Amino acid sequence: MSAVMQDDTLKARLVEALGAGAVVDDAARLAYVANDVYRTGGAPLCILRPASVAALQTAVRLCAEAGVAIVPRGGGASYTDGYLFPAGGHVLIDTGALTAMEIDERNAIVTVEAGVTWANLKAALDARGLRTPFWGPFSGIAATVGGSVSQNSVSHGTAAHGISAQSVLGLDVVLANGELLTTNAAEAMRFYGPDITGLFTGDCGTLGVKARIRLPLIAALPHAEALSFAFDSFEAYHAAVRRAQIARIDDSHFMIDLALSQGQIGRQQSAGARMQIAWSVFSKAPNKLKGLAQVLKMALAGEDPMRSGQYMCHFIVEGFDPADAAHKADRLRRIIGDDGREIANTIPAFVRTMPFAPLGNILGPDGERWVPIHGVLTHEKTVPFHSAFKALLAARKADMDRLGIWTGTMASPVNSSGFLYEIALYWPDARTPYHLETLGPDWIAGLKDYPANPEAKAYANELKEAIVALMQEYGSGHFQIGRAYPYVSRLKPQASVLVRALKDQLDPKGVMNPGALGF
Repeated sequence: MSAVMQDDTLKARLVEALGAGAVVDDAARLAYVANDVYRTGGAPLCILRPASVAALQTAVRLCAEAGVAIVPRGGGASYTDGYLFPAGGHVLIDTGALTAMEIDERNAIVTVEAGVTWANLKAALDARGLRTPFWGPFSGIAATVGGSVSQNSVSHGTAAHGISAQSVLGLDVVLANGELLTTNAAEAMRFYGPDITGLFTGDCGTLGVKARIRLPLIAALPHAEALSFAFDSFEAYHAAVRRAQIARIDDSHFMIDLALSQGQIGRQQSAGARMQIAWSVFSKAPNKLKGLAQVLKMALAGEDPMRSGQYMCHFIVEGFDPADAAHKADRLRRIIGDDGREIANTIPAFVRTMPFAPLGNILGPDGERWVPIHGVLTHEKTVPFHSAFKALLAARKADMDRLGIWTGTMASPVNSSGFLYEIALYWPDARTPYHLETLGPDWIAGLKDYPANPEAKAYANELKEAIVALMQEYGSGHFQIGRAYPYVSRLKPQASVLVRALKDQLDPKGVMNPGALGF
């Protein structure tokens, strides 16, 4: 039987099992999902949108029996080739139709199917005064719970509660043979014997497809203080934020450097955007007088908070009541001490009221292409890495200036001991179908249009690889490993044997997202 006939036979079996509406092979849709934020991969044979966990099991089993690669996709806002299969011809499983949610207040557990977005989960829990400890990345308007668990992620709640994987009680995972594996042996706890759940967090779908995720619930604290500090040097910033990480007073915090403040973040600070921020802060403030005072403070600050230092760090501190939040904020001010100076809190106040902003940042401030590169470092190696990175940029300045390539830096905590250093890389180049559809014509119309720029694209990719290599020299770890960061090659021999044996046992044909994580 020819390859074309085999493909047609598989698609026919999938249509019969799942229904015609769940199997998509329209050329435009295939072109769209063949792109992530950064790169273009091979076109899938088809896209599957199973509407139930049982349908997902059937789909995986049929594809595995046919020996066709199975690649899962969540919200799509990935940039590490996590759901791109270079060879094409794979079946891409879009989990977006798996949106069931069960909130069990009595047992303080919420169970969600993999396609539930963090924004929708938050909306459902807000109505009950509840939240999960980690409650989503900044891209949570699109990012799914299943995607974050498969890739690992940080942002909201990370400073106090850790990364996405640390807020998972258990998983239901569809294995390559179509069977459903429940990872936790006890309903109320994850760590009952060896941590089987942990094997599937951060696996990028190489061990199985996430079907359901169980997360713990905690009370949402209704009162918050937003604080911002400026630092004139990276060394001063890191010294202060290291103390803040150990204290774990805030729910979340993040740093943006001057380049991003004036560029990517600054683009969002137009007069119209500032009005939207001000109204959001005022309308959502539990105390309208305090909300008005905050708006006036922001108005007096103007654009100064965006240009108050080389590095600006923004904190959100939560409390049981206003006095509790204010007490924690004052303690944080003492911890920051003389290393930084407090500035107007426009940015964290906005993030508190609108934590999941639209995905406009998938392009640069003038419409440039964008890819972030990150590494999680020990505190001891953070400042030396920063110096080495700056030296790398200095050595390449002439080429970067000639090609219109530039960078900015963000940072976030990873528990008390890890420091996430993220570099945003921009270059002038044509957009892909992913950017055009995700942002829409109105947003795209306001940006500069760039023609295809193979030279800048190639140089940006080479620079990206050089940055990843530099991070490896400093022992960096990574989230969203996909096909962009080394994993298997970083394992010690005994660990490599264990992980490869697990892969062979669960996926003997090697059809589950081949190539991701180095498998």
